[in-house]
Amino acid sequence: MTLIELAIVMAIVAILAAAVFPMARMTAKRTREIELRRNMRVIHTAIDRYKELYDQGKLEQKVGASGYPPSLEILAEGVELKSEVGKKVKLLRRVPKDPMTAEGEWGIRSNADATDSASWGSEDVFRVYSKSDERAIDGTKYSDW
Repeated sequence: MTLIELAIVMAIVAILAAAVFPMARMTAKRTREIELRRNMRVIHTAIDRYKELYDQGKLEQKVGASGYPPSLEILAEGVELKSEVGKKVKLLRRVPKDPMTAEGEWGIRSNADATDSASWGSEDVFRVYSKSDERAIDGTKYSDW
């Protein structure tokens, strides 16, 4: 091979690499966004199911309670039904991690917290959100999802 042929091949490889790397980065980000949406849906479905059981009177009623779970962990540990002593219903296999943060921890809002609150009132778990400050592919903040 001559030096010119080698230079041409290197230039072609560099052009292809320049096109592939941004696409790979975007694909990785899109995959994490899909995982975030799925994890949030799973958690919110479990919270809604807990509230439904509470409203139906199948869970122990407490005075002044909102009917939402006191923590995310209780959804995975299981809640005891009032009608069936000793039987626990698990609403989550495990608490999914937030794929957008290194720690994997969720931001939590209680029923009494303001919608834009960044701190948790610790009364109950009404909503979870990502603690990431990054922006999504569509330009919205992950914490607003």
